[in-house]
Amino acid sequence: MQKSLSFVKEISNQEIIGKLMKSDVFEVGLIDRYHLTIPEKIFQPFAEAKHHRVKVKGFHQNKSIKFYAAVKKDKNTGDYKMMFGKRLQKELGLLLNDYFNIQLFEDTSKYGVDVPEELDAVFKSDLEAFNLFESLTAGKKRSIIYAVSRYKNSQTKIDKALIMCKNLKLGITNPMQLFKT
Repeated sequence: MQKSLSFVKEISNQEIIGKLMKSDVFEVGLIDRYHLTIPEKIFQPFAEAKHHRVKVKGFHQNKSIKFYAAVKKDKNTGDYKMMFGKRLQKELGLLLNDYFNIQLFEDTSKYGVDVPEELDAVFKSDLEAFNLFESLTAGKKRSIIYAVSRYKNSQTKIDKALIMCKNLKLGITNPMQLFKT
């Protein structure tokens, strides 16, 4: 569905359900190749509660995706923006100028991303590596989790997690070096 240059059309307001925050579904379009603008009225309650990482559900035609994202306030415009990369665009089948619906949820995950069960199992078998992992910054932890998650084969995930644990114990904390043998 293509529309004019009006980039965001609000469908409804957010609400707090129980203790978890969530927005109603609202319509967005890309403002450039990789970013979305989240209406201030939608994101303000999340910002006030200091929830700058959110879980997102996206819907377009008959496809849907779930992902985690950081929402940042643009210093120049004051708009709330979120990255929305090519992989996510492809998963939803989006074309240039397409509009789609998203819904925001409070991120209740420990790391701001789902941990693959293979990585979890390796950490359960190597407490020393897990403790070293826990000492890293939140961003480094997410980078490591994303690096393991990108592999499709379960055995490859286990192998990469084992290499990463070995390197953590050697004192390597740079996520770019952690998976090298």
